[in-house]
Amino acid sequence: MFKKKSSQDLSATELRRLLVDKRRSERSERLNRFRETGRVVTLVSEKESSWDDMRSEALEEEQDVQKGKAKKRGRRAVDGILFAVEILAVVGLVFVLFNGLDILNELNREVAIALEQPTLTPTPLIKAVVLPSGHTSPSAEGGSRENIEEIPEHLRPLRDSYAEIPIPVATVGPKQAIRLQIPAIGQDVPIVEGDGWEQLKKGVGHHIGSTNPGQSGNIVLSAHNDIYGEIFRDLIDLEIGDEVILFTERESFTYLVTQIEIVEPTQVEFMEATADPTVTLISCYPYLVDNKRIIVIAKLAN
Repeated sequence: MFKKKSSQDLSATELRRLLVDKRRSERSERLNRFRETGRVVTLVSEKESSWDDMRSEALEEEQDVQKGKAKKRGRRAVDGILFAVEILAVVGLVFVLFNGLDILNELNREVAIALEQPTLTPTPLIKAVVLPSGHTSPSAEGGSRENIEEIPEHLRPLRDSYAEIPIPVATVGPKQAIRLQIPAIGQDVPIVEGDGWEQLKKGVGHHIGSTNPGQSGNIVLSAHNDIYGEIFRDLIDLEIGDEVILFTERESFTYLVTQIEIVEPTQVEFMEATADPTVTLISCYPYLVDNKRIIVIAKLAN
């Protein structure tokens, strides 16, 4: 007797055939029901589908399933490619942003360097260390010349460096002193700006930075006593109360002598500013020796 096989013992071909048979049987039953109820109109004589036709339909369905799977695999591949492209785009964008920040920082550094002020070399503050008009005696060996020995040794190189700088010609303003009269010793001489060696060859030198006639402060004037006209030779003959008259382009100012001193060349405190209008006259002393200074101080009369 034929023994019915279990579904687990059937091959794939046998299972497919059973499936086709089942579908054909179900189809025939549906058609019969439709005929009995008049829901089917036979137009052409129908031939029952052969086994080959049913097999062909099953194969077509299986091919459609395989095509669907292939399409899904293709879509997944395309999606993977698109995802990879998106990842690369994000990485590229991040790189561009970071690279842009680096470029911006570099530009900021370059601008900061360009705008940074260079470190300035400090320029020594020029302050008088000896009183002006110093020179050697005309009777000394080599004649009269600027007395460098009075300048402290450590400052002499600085003095030499400034000696090489051309001296600008000062423009005299309407309030600056241009002439000096001392009636008691018969002096009526021009005043020039500056009290260096070259300026004192031309007359009385006005120390640059000191005040102007009639103003509060100290007007410092110096001249030689035994060379270049011996302008201040007779300062020692002045007395308290004698007149010292300063002229500008428009006015004259009279000062009265209040103090006469013999000091060392380094006593530069006599050149400092004062609270009231003052004129200070400076020259070498004694005559033809020139190792000290004579100081005459006068105050504004009015």
